[in-house]
Amino acid sequence: MQTSEVCFAFEVHQPYRIDFQFNPEFAKRKRNLRDAYFAGINREILQRVVEKCYMPATQIVLEGLDAGFKCAFSFSGTVVEQLERWNRDTLELFRQAAEHKNAEILAQTYYHSIASLFGERSEFEEQVKLHIQLMKDVFGVKPEVFENTELIFDSMIATVAKELGFKAVFAEGAERFLEGRSPNYVYSCNGIKILLRNYTLSDDIAFRFSSGEWDQYPLTADKYADWLAATPGDCVNIFVDYETFGEHHWKESGILDFLRWLPHECMKRGIEFATPSEVAELQAVGEIDVSETISWADVEKDTSAWLGNWMQSTAFRAVKRAKAYAEYYNPVIWRYLQTSDHFYYMATKQGSSGEVHNYFSQHHPFEAFSIYMRVLSHYEERCSSRMKSKQAAIALRSLPPEKAFHFRHFSGDYAGSAYSLDDFASLLRSIPVESIRFHLENGDFERWIEYVLCDKRLVEEIRKLRREGDVVDGLVEVVEKRRCELWRLLK
Repeated sequence: MQTSEVCFAFEVHQPYRIDFQFNPEFAKRKRNLRDAYFAGINREILQRVVEKCYMPATQIVLEGLDAGFKCAFSFSGTVVEQLERWNRDTLELFRQAAEHKNAEILAQTYYHSIASLFGERSEFEEQVKLHIQLMKDVFGVKPEVFENTELIFDSMIATVAKELGFKAVFAEGAERFLEGRSPNYVYSCNGIKILLRNYTLSDDIAFRFSSGEWDQYPLTADKYADWLAATPGDCVNIFVDYETFGEHHWKESGILDFLRWLPHECMKRGIEFATPSEVAELQAVGEIDVSETISWADVEKDTSAWLGNWMQSTAFRAVKRAKAYAEYYNPVIWRYLQTSDHFYYMATKQGSSGEVHNYFSQHHPFEAFSIYMRVLSHYEERCSSRMKSKQAAIALRSLPPEKAFHFRHFSGDYAGSAYSLDDFASLLRSIPVESIRFHLENGDFERWIEYVLCDKRLVEEIRKLRREGDVVDGLVEVVEKRRCELWRLLK
């Protein structure tokens, strides 16, 4: 049984990478925090990707579109911004592709962010709306199909997409929710159609194309077209990073020739191409329930690429809390710091997933975490001067590693770190009592709270406890009460 429709979609994204040489002293002289926080190397990287991928690949795609090929592009807002600043010729080439009758533009979050994982919908929805407006302004189209950051998807995201008026959502064709069903059909979830990525055929191009150890190497256009023609189902959705063509796999690998000849080989075999909107017109064959969040990242296909270790979780909680600061000063910077890449660089995975993370990040995960927290802390300090209660803002802000409170046991062994007062209150409930007594006897808590958090009121409360006797039992209650008071002052 031959597949009736094949849909190709390309994700085009470049983040604003954080400047690992960031120095708060230099930032004092800069009004534009974007230039203070994010590396000048972003322009160099964009230019390299333009020359190796965006220009040659898009010229090939345009030729294919004229010959009957169909595809979709998903542009992040951050790559569009960079192209507008540094390479308008390439942006114009993408406009030509967007205007073609055989191409479609998808919606995503403007900042290619992990806002959909915040647990509340408002920020996520706002970023999708910002992206829709950007696509109207830049390409003159209103997207009809949604693709969340890195194909992060669950039933809540389906509901939001439906309420925002989309006709379909892309998701990863992960086996654990398909329960033996094929990804090569249209399904529905909470009233909206779901287009599932065939990750095996997609990753054959995205990851295995240049691998000499692969038993199917070399992958040629005619071989791949044979595979597509032999794949059963109503549709096959191939979704890859656009940088696959010339950047992840260099021109010398043959990847651009593969892209050039693939449409011709497919058409020789009678394969029909379709845009995502056209695929969404197919009848859904069943309902899917995705209560556990999935993505296209790593072998786990979950959220562990961004939230899999303590550093990522700490940074995630910190940037989520920072909404209270962003409401007073420059929310754009806060949203740049939500970009998924920052958290991806903090991953500590091993094996094949770890190799992919290491390819994209040129720094050690702890370095990525440390500079992220330094930038976020500085941003919150900058915001604090404009906030309702500067005192509360300073006390509640996120902290870089050198200012965090690092719990120790009597032996000196590490027991955990608090990168904010919120973290401190939470850790007091789980840190061994012996460690708490150790720090109390040394006066460590009072010094940290007084000189880092600058909260003399809490210091006085702790000293009062010490005078009255049983400090450990009352410490958790006192810290939690003060934390809540400060948040009320902040709001």
